[in-house]
Amino acid sequence: MDATTLPRLAVTAGEPAGVGPELVARLAASDCAADLVAITDKALLRRAASASGVVLDIVDDDGKRIASRPPGRIRVRHVPLAVAESPGHPDPRNARHVLDMLALAADGCLAGEFDGVVTGPVQKSSINDAGIPFSGHTEFFAERASAEVVMMLAGPRLRVTLATTHLPLSAVPSAVTPALLERTLRIVRTALASLFGIPQPRIAVLGLNPHAGEGGHMGHEEIDTIVPVLERLRAEGMELLGPLPADTAFVPAMRDRYDAVLAMYHDQALPVLKSEAFDSTVNVTLGLPFIRTSVDHGTALDRAGTGTANPASLFSATHLAMDLARQRRQS
Repeated sequence: MDATTLPRLAVTAGEPAGVGPELVARLAASDCAADLVAITDKALLRRAASASGVVLDIVDDDGKRIASRPPGRIRVRHVPLAVAESPGHPDPRNARHVLDMLALAADGCLAGEFDGVVTGPVQKSSINDAGIPFSGHTEFFAERASAEVVMMLAGPRLRVTLATTHLPLSAVPSAVTPALLERTLRIVRTALASLFGIPQPRIAVLGLNPHAGEGGHMGHEEIDTIVPVLERLRAEGMELLGPLPADTAFVPAMRDRYDAVLAMYHDQALPVLKSEAFDSTVNVTLGLPFIRTSVDHGTALDRAGTGTANPASLFSATHLAMDLARQRRQS
């Protein structure tokens, strides 16, 4: 990527029976100033465009970089469906199609063919029903790239990262170890500096217990685990706040004191973020050797095939990927 060419982004359409293909069609029809390469089945994309009421100029991707893209034109890396989609009804026979899309996009990023990947929503249950263990995009890309990663959810005014992701609440305390916290904070700090252009990022770290343990009266994880890690990393020069009580860390008076929040578990911080920016929240995988952003919603099977799905999250994910690609180029 250079100053004369557009950011070249792979866009995976996700579950073929969900809203992902329609969202990709809507994105392609927009004036988004990116070189969009849809990773999907070409016939599926044409059907999705028809359902969405948009007209697309769909061409095979030739791998060349371009300086401009007219609205409605999109290049495609064809990944064939096993069976034609039935909107709203995922078919496990198409599970391999979904995983092949992700593999093609990841491998293309690793080879430098793409500046990043933007992912549409997948139906995890359908992939698992096909007998293929699959826990999510984040884990798939981490394994593909042999990388240690951190999940970030970014809204217009708030960035939240997670120490643990999809775990039962009962499993969280034992999972929050000094090694995990140190690794996570290092990845978050590096990404904020290199991807988001924040030279000396400030990270607010939440406690695990109510009132951040209240001096040991509501739990000892803060005293025994979190505080020693923060003190050690502060001695290296990291700017870390906390551990902070989760119920006060997000009040307006605190927002200007940090650039991102590290939460201990999934539902500790994400309800705050989604309640204020659901349609514009973007899932970003930190720690990968390439840029990966995603919609922060599911396959919306009840809307599939109707052309009524809201494309705002995919638009936000694409624009953030463009910004991150440009920042990476500059740095």
